[in-house]
Amino acid sequence: MKMFPIARSRRVRSTSFSERIENQGVKAYTVYNHMLLPTFFTSLEEEYDHLKKHVQLWDVSVQREIEISGKDSCELVQLMTCRNLSKAEAGICYYSPLVDLYGGLVNDPLIYKLEKDIWRVCIADSDVLLFAKGIAESRNLKVKIFEAKIDILAIQGPKSLKLMEKVFGKEINDLKFFRYNFFEFNENKFLISRSGYSKQGGYEIHIENLKAGLNLYDYFFEIGNEFNLKPGAPNLIERIEGGLLSYGNDMDIGDNPLECGFDKYVDLESDIIFLGKENLKKIKKEGIKKKLMGVKIEGKSINLIKGLSMLNSDNQEIGELRSAAFSPKFKKIVGIAMVKKDFCKLNEKFKIKLENTVLPGQICNLPIL
Repeated sequence: MKMFPIARSRRVRSTSFSERIENQGVKAYTVYNHMLLPTFFTSLEEEYDHLKKHVQLWDVSVQREIEISGKDSCELVQLMTCRNLSKAEAGICYYSPLVDLYGGLVNDPLIYKLEKDIWRVCIADSDVLLFAKGIAESRNLKVKIFEAKIDILAIQGPKSLKLMEKVFGKEINDLKFFRYNFFEFNENKFLISRSGYSKQGGYEIHIENLKAGLNLYDYFFEIGNEFNLKPGAPNLIERIEGGLLSYGNDMDIGDNPLECGFDKYVDLESDIIFLGKENLKKIKKEGIKKKLMGVKIEGKSINLIKGLSMLNSDNQEIGELRSAAFSPKFKKIVGIAMVKKDFCKLNEKFKIKLENTVLPGQICNLPIL
């Protein structure tokens, strides 16, 4: 498959760190929330190995933050998500599937409650800003909704804690998984959460002061040699093995949170009100028709730009392969697929047709072990 460069325009935004990233030799970008997201600097395989052993700094400013404030902000945020946020507290990151009237998945952001009537929704790749504004307008809610001018740097990998300690002090040790707090560097405060798009552990630093953010970026690389710090990006191989789902790739508005394995974030029993609640009740009662599963495929290379049909021995379509990459660990292709419920059995065999080749595979659980 041919690779093509991305033509720059106002519709595809650079980030505050794009110049530094390009000076560090980024080799490829993708587009996410109308912004440039690096994909690798050397190769996916090299950076996969490095991420699992050392520490990387990622520019993930593409995770845009929608701020919602005002006296009806709590009502609006709850209308958007099937997770019960009625007792949400400051200091906690809430993974919260957003659903539409039909129960379709709109996004799967982290939601932060900063104060009583101030929320931030850190979004995956879809237009949540318009979604939130549409609900607010239709219900005449008294809220203010805008995209905050915030960039995010992620520090990911097994050496992330030691690196962060050197920059922000021992107090960073007290920050638990999916919690956030404010930490100081050079007299500037940063909201830092213990979170990130890898299974190797790490942090996400939310930057509101651009100059302070650029200084912080440079300082990480000034002191990072001790930890073998490298620039990096969310790694396709590592996220598939770890079962980390990607909105727009593994699931979209045509899927519902029950099919995606988000059952524990779907509250159908309490009296909270959210869009699509009645439809999700009906779906749960009738049972889901498909489910996200892991797959292993005999092969050494694959490059998906669209879903691929998974066929059984009778050439019946049993699912759709949605993400895939060659895994150095398993010495075969690993992937994430939406599989028809009747075929969601471990070791269920299938095949995919790839150009002039037919590759055999089998279904497994997520994460892929």
